[in-house]
Amino acid sequence: MDYQSLIDQLSPDIVARLRKGIETGRWPDGQPVTPEQREHSLRAVIAWEQQHLPEQERVGYIDKGRKADAAARSQAQGEEQLRWVSQGEGDEQ
Repeated sequence: MDYQSLIDQLSPDIVARLRKGIETGRWPDGQPVTPEQREHSLRAVIAWEQQHLPEQERVGYIDKGRKADAAARSQAQGEEQLRWVSQGEGDEQ
């Protein structure tokens, strides 16, 4: 069985257990998660989520749209952005 076949067979319940193990460092039975198990589990969760979840629900998702939208709104409203300059950096010579 290849890696993709294994990912295809994961159920949402198994993925939730893998995520919990990654987050807490322990399996549901209390056994510690080894670094190798954590790495493999994280790869499996990421691969499964890539196929089954929308982007905003995946591990590591960062919503850059809100920040970009806020910056565009502030510029449209005529708000001025501050620019911090270190001493000597903005001096004319």
